[in-house]
Amino acid sequence: MLFPTIEFAVFFSLVFPITWALNRQNTLKKIFLVLASYVFYGFWSTDYLLLLFLSSTGNFIWAWTFGPLKDGILRKFLLWIGILANLSVLAYFKYYNFFVASVMDATSSLGFHLNIGFIEVALPIAVSFLTFHALSYLIDVYNRKLPPSRSFVDILLYISFFPHLIAGPIVRAKAFLEQTAHISDPRTIKLGYAVALIIGGLFKKMIIANYISTDFVDNVFRSPGDYSSLDLLLGMYAYALQIYCDFSAYTDIAIGVANLLGYEFPQNFNQPYRAITVQDFWRRWHITLSSWLRDYLYIPLGGSRHGELHTLRNIIITMGLGGLWHGASFNFVIWGLLHGLWLSGERLLGVTGDKTRAPSKWPEISKIAGWFITFHFVCVTWVFFRSPSLEQSIDYLGGLISLNGWTTTMSPFVMLVMCCGALTQIVPSNIFAYLETYYDRAPIFAKVAIPAAAIFLFSAWSPNGMPPFIYFQF
Repeated sequence: MLFPTIEFAVFFSLVFPITWALNRQNTLKKIFLVLASYVFYGFWSTDYLLLLFLSSTGNFIWAWTFGPLKDGILRKFLLWIGILANLSVLAYFKYYNFFVASVMDATSSLGFHLNIGFIEVALPIAVSFLTFHALSYLIDVYNRKLPPSRSFVDILLYISFFPHLIAGPIVRAKAFLEQTAHISDPRTIKLGYAVALIIGGLFKKMIIANYISTDFVDNVFRSPGDYSSLDLLLGMYAYALQIYCDFSAYTDIAIGVANLLGYEFPQNFNQPYRAITVQDFWRRWHITLSSWLRDYLYIPLGGSRHGELHTLRNIIITMGLGGLWHGASFNFVIWGLLHGLWLSGERLLGVTGDKTRAPSKWPEISKIAGWFITFHFVCVTWVFFRSPSLEQSIDYLGGLISLNGWTTTMSPFVMLVMCCGALTQIVPSNIFAYLETYYDRAPIFAKVAIPAAAIFLFSAWSPNGMPPFIYFQF
């Protein structure tokens, strides 16, 4: 079930009033939201509803198995059993065939011919995000940031809650379970904020991302050899805007929908293409993933505690695994490793966050140069992320630097849409705060008419069909 569809509008129009009608009976409300989330997930496929339930059940039981124990080898051993169990599910569905193919190719190059069987199994939607939420719960229990939950329903809801289930944002167990412990306060609903996020998300997905994708990016990346260097350059910029508008749209809608149901999700994007270093970019892009990798992978690896060499190693490993998390492809691994190497280079040069060692009399020039370099590094690495194979990535970049022609097939309409996408990076946030305040003060008729009119217009203007959000594949 996609957010920008009639099916979801009908679904949410039922879920919203029933949720608040049950608010005083908190347990009943949570049971209802679990059932609604399973309906939402089952709309895609009922085949893996059992997997969703078993994952929640297993992690609930396992947290109680090791959580109350005293610190020691046994407690740590049981934690690792839980981590490996979750990762084994992810590995089976997402990575088994990739690793088998890699091993067979490697041994074949050495003169050995192994015949390891592949498995034919569909990738369960949201299996990566499901795994991240489950691991967050187990690890936080182990670190005693929260006790094992006494409520099985709470864990069912945490793992399956439909706004974040498919593509995030990644919500920490402690933050979410603290909210499920009591009834929701209607006064916590930020109506203007939620409506602005949902309308803005629909516009970014239905208009900007979809038109950029269907009218230009898909064709350019499908066969880069048929396009000029200018088209390839514009295609690289266009995809950068497409993936931002597509992914941030999903999480904006998810945050808005969750808020309307009485739950608060963390921010996931903060105008990432304004970043002036790659470290700054990762503080603005998919913030919940960046912080998850930092807290659950980089710091346990040792972080920056054991000298510069180990720190650089930990950065590269973290980003490489972050790339692999996105998909079973060398393209994603290369994408992650390139970011890890660049982050390591910034650290060695003393370039961190939004600060540089540039001469103080040239602060603006250094910021502009930092932005230009960072933006183009991010755009070039997106080529590996978007291309279907490593060979096509190389072909794309080869055509880009070949300076083969300066004509373009991009239509004026797509250029206009790209300009709208670029505006999302420079519009001051206080403008939206003003609009939210104005909306909150509007009469009830306007509160209903404004989102209804926006949805109608977006539906009329959007291209035919509704392609899934990019991050659904992860």
